[in-house]
Parts: sequence; structure tokens; C-alpha cells
Amino acid sequence: MSKIAVVTDSNSGITQEKGKELGVHVLPMPFFINGELFLEDITLTQEEFYKKLEEDSEISTSQPTPSDVMDLWETLLEEYDEIVHIPMSSGLSGSCQTAMNLALDYDGKVQVVNNQRISVTQEQSVYDALTLIAKGKTALEIKEILEAEKLESSIYITVDNLKYLKKGGRITSAAAALGTVLNLKPVLQIQGDKLDAYAKVRGIKAAKRTMFQAIEKDLKERFAGKEDLMRLGISYTCSKEEAQVWKEEILSKFPNYEILEAPLSLSVACHVGPGAVAVTCMKKVD
Repeated sequence: MSKIAVVTDSNSGITQEKGKELGVHVLPMPFFINGELFLEDITLTQEEFYKKLEEDSEISTSQPTPSDVMDLWETLLEEYDEIVHIPMSSGLSGSCQTAMNLALDYDGKVQVVNNQRISVTQEQSVYDALTLIAKGKTALEIKEILEAEKLESSIYITVDNLKYLKKGGRITSAAAALGTVLNLKPVLQIQGDKLDAYAKVRGIKAAKRTMFQAIEKDLKERFAGKEDLMRLGISYTCSKEEAQVWKEEILSKFPNYEILEAPLSLSVACHVGPGAVAVTCMKKVD
């Protein structure tokens, strides 16, 4: 049986410390802040990032350099026979396509999974890969299974402040100004390769209620008959105290589900700003 390494990136919400505990290798996502390069969870903490965001620093996302990716792969291939590489969604970053192109030179030893996940749904894919390795699957088989189930997840997000959606060009200045006056809260969704609008409501309570209804509908319709394989997740850019309240709200609505929990990826946080909360559902591999 092949010895297989699992690689992901920090958009999964898996920290360097947790990666070591799991035996998973986590590529840090790079950010340029006021022209200076930072690496998520290595030279840039969550707290530092949000401080810079609130200071209106110039922040841009990037992707790991090809040399960083290949250096990691080549080091791992000294110890492992194959690699399963699970990057963030190809629709949200070019890092997936870059990795897929680089993998062409590795004679099938590196399998890049393009399963359009991010945050806790991407984290679930990492757990699925570990499960499949334990079942004796090859790297190629794992890639094929994870990609076949790529749409078996949903993410719903609401934001506290429209400023960052405006800054990222996702809404106009006029819409942001009107929305702020009317206390409008957009509910966004990620199902596959991009961040889309889902609904627009007034107030955070209505936004949370809309997300609960969306998850409930997914569980009853999209995932009917798969209830035993479903997991819920929460992600957030709010404080840990607010996140705990959010988790308790979800548990009260869906008491029979296991919940994964992690701060929202900084790559998404750039667009939604501080104070955002998200709820997800995703199917574990059978």
C-alpha cells in the first residue's frame, strides 16, 4: 500500500499546529499588506490581520509561489510515495490551477483535488482524504472521490458591515450607503466555485433566520437520505465569544449534528470584513 501525504492550505482553517497534530501539511496563504508580504498563521495572526483591516490598510491576497509548492512536494516525496493536495476552490483563487499545472511534471505522484471547497468544507475534505487513505485508496482514487462529491456542501454567510463588500467591488457605493441606512444584511452563499448573493434582509436576526432556513432546506432536499453522513460547520470573523453564541444558536436548531468550527479563511475575510458569521453543511465520504 502506498504511503500518501495530505497537503492543504491555510484557507481550510487548519492551523500549522493542528496540521502537525493531524499529520497534514498546511501551505500558508500569502497576503500583501501595505506592500509587505505576510504568511497566514506564520508571520500574520488573525488578530493582526483584523487590526490591519480595520485600519483600512491596503490588503491584497496572493497564492503560494510555485517554488514553495514544489519545494514542499519534493521534500514530502522523499518520505511518501504519493501526495493528495487539497487547495482552496479554483473559483476563488488561482492557486488550484497553478498546483494542477505543476503536478503535470510529477508523473501522477501528486494528485491535486479541484473540489471547490473553502473553510470548514475544505477542512472536511482533508478529513475525508485521511479516511480514504486509511481504507487503502490510492491518491488518484481519493482525488476522483472528492471531486465527484465536490458539490455536496453549502456555505451561507452574513456580514456586519457593507464596507468591505463595497471595497471589493461586490456592491456599489450607493447600495452600501442605502443598505447601511436601512440596516440591510446580505446573505451570501458558496456552493461550488464562487461567492454569490443569496438573500437580502433587514437586521442580523433576520439574516441568521434566513441562513437557518437555507441549511434546513438543504438538509431536507439536497441531502435527503444522507442525514447520517452530514456535518454542520460554523465559521466567523467575529470574536470568540460571539462565535460561541452563534454555535449555541445552531446547536439549538440542529441538535443532532456534529459541528466543525473555525475562524473564516482570511482570503474570504478580506471581502466580508470583521463581524461576519457563516454556517455550513457538508457530507462526509461514505
